[in-house]
Amino acid sequence: MTDSTYQNGMKVRREVLSDAHVDRAEAKKDSFTADFQELITNYAWGSIWTRPGLERSTRSAITLTALIAGGYWEELEMHVRAALRNGLTEDEIKEVFLQSAIYCSVPAANTAFSIGRRVLEEERAGSS
Repeated sequence: MTDSTYQNGMKVRREVLSDAHVDRAEAKKDSFTADFQELITNYAWGSIWTRPGLERSTRSAITLTALIAGGYWEELEMHVRAALRNGLTEDEIKEVFLQSAIYCSVPAANTAFSIGRRVLEEERAGSS
C-alpha cells in the first residue's frame, strides 16, 4: 500500500465514521492494535470505500446487511450512524433491516431494529 492509499483511507474513514470516532480509535491504538488499524485504513477505507463503482449510501446498505448477517452489533451501531452520514434515510435503513430479516434471519433483524431505533433516537436528539 502507498502512503496515498492510507491518507485517502483516513480521509474517507473520517468522513464516514466521524472525526470523533477515528480520533478515539487512534488514541486507543497501541503496539498490539496499530497494525490492525493500519490494515483497516489501507484496505477497507483506502482500497474499497474509495472505489468509484458504488455510491457511499449503497456501500452503507451492504455494510449494514453484512453486519446483521454476522451479528456484529457494536459495528452495526457505528455503521447506522455512518449510513446517515452517507445519505441513507431512516426509512431506507428500515428497508435494509426488513430485507435482512428475510435473508439473514428474523432474530438478527429484531436485534438490528432494537439497535437502530436507539441510534436513530440518539441522532435525532443530537447526543452522539
